Amino acid sequence: MRRERPAGGPASGSAGGPAGGFSSVRLRATVAATLVVALALGVAALVLITALRGTLESSADAAAARKVSAVLPYADTIQLYSAEAPPGGIFERTTEPTDGPADERTEERTEERTEERTEERTEEPLSPPARTQPAEAGMTAPIRVYQAYPKDGTVARIADPDVLLTKQADAAKGWAKPGQYAVARAQVATAAGPAVVLGRASLEGAEEALNTLYGALLPGVPALLLVVAGMTWFSVGRALDPVAAIRAKVADITARDLHQRVPVPSSKDEIAALATTVNGTLDRLETAVERHKRFVADAAHELRSPIATLRARLELAESSELTVEALADVERLQSLAADLLMLAKLDAGEPLRAAELDLGQVAAEASLRARRRPEVRVELDVEPDVVMRGSSAHLDRLVTNLADNAVRHAASTVRVRVAAEAGQAVLEVCDDGPGIPPEHREAVFDRFTRLDEARARDAGGAGLGLPIARDIALLHEGSLVYAGSGFVARFPLYDG
Repeated sequence: MRRERPAGGPASGSAGGPAGGFSSVRLRATVAATLVVALALGVAALVLITALRGTLESSADAAAARKVSAVLPYADTIQLYSAEAPPGGIFERTTEPTDGPADERTEERTEERTEERTEERTEEPLSPPARTQPAEAGMTAPIRVYQAYPKDGTVARIADPDVLLTKQADAAKGWAKPGQYAVARAQVATAAGPAVVLGRASLEGAEEALNTLYGALLPGVPALLLVVAGMTWFSVGRALDPVAAIRAKVADITARDLHQRVPVPSSKDEIAALATTVNGTLDRLETAVERHKRFVADAAHELRSPIATLRARLELAESSELTVEALADVERLQSLAADLLMLAKLDAGEPLRAAELDLGQVAAEASLRARRRPEVRVELDVEPDVVMRGSSAHLDRLVTNLADNAVRHAASTVRVRVAAEAGQAVLEVCDDGPGIPPEHREAVFDRFTRLDEARARDAGGAGLGLPIARDIALLHEGSLVYAGSGFVARFPLYDG
């Protein structure tokens, strides 16, 4: 029996959950999909805003050009006046023929149109533009009444505040501020000489349309990204669920239950192929392990009879130093064969012949049969009626292995205690020896492992006693660990 592990102990590791942080496939896929969609939406939004802004500004430029084009046919007959433009549109035209002088016709037609407009629009009466004074040559005339004489003999009054006739090059700066208006211009020859006709169209509508688009994009794009991230997280999670199931199943499979197989999804994709491959590997592994178990069991069984015969002959032979040493070696060989046969039975998963038994009674009898050292005494602290279900032979072997191990390493005392605690049957086998270092307390349950100290001090067991004891505890739905100064086994109480 052993209390140790090799100097280069087993590598630590577990089949725990998936790696955390950014190494998660699900997280990486979600981040990648969200970034790609965010980039695509950003480019699409930029193109949309640029195209819309260009379209709206082109429309405003066209509107300004139309205003200028409406004035060009009358440019050579335009006279500037200082009166405010009356409401009612760009042109207010009379249709009567022109018979008298231009000034007289203008005054007559203007007075007639003013009277008609006054009757039709009682809300805002017009001031007769013909009574105003002509503008001085070279002046800028924004929001003024321009009076023209088309060739058809009619009189037109131009009263559009978005049209400017000027001879000053910088007249449009204060009249149409950059960013607020689109401006169109044309060179014309008027009655007062060369001038520039400017037309403007407000960009306020374009800005309102863009602001509306911004109002839709600013909350809409993040919301869409959240939807994409959520759908990607959900979809990738659903796709990886079979992988998680395969991983969990493989983590649960041990040498004792190699008959188990991982679930194969019905998707017939790469994950299903992976599950099929894993199951094929498990099939081959199970076959190899079963073959190995059969070999060990057969070898141990075949060795029992020759070893027993050899031991009997040595015991009957004339006592000598050679026969004593040979008999000790045979006893160790016989114990090793028995341990190998027990391990083969445990690994084979033979059904347990369980019955009600008193753990205290089994512990007391097995402790008295343990190997003794003259300087070591065994103390019993057994509580009566600690009843559980189990195999008497298996539990006897468990107590014997623990007691032999404790006697081998004790300085003077071994204490065996049995009690019922918190619905469990508790068996403690403690000694006053050096104990097991914390870093080796789990490794001592590995097969064929002994501490180097024990190996140097005596020719004790082969390192199979404690593994057998733990396998027996697990077979009884219990546990066996090293705690404090000894080993503690716990089993469920029989509540019959």
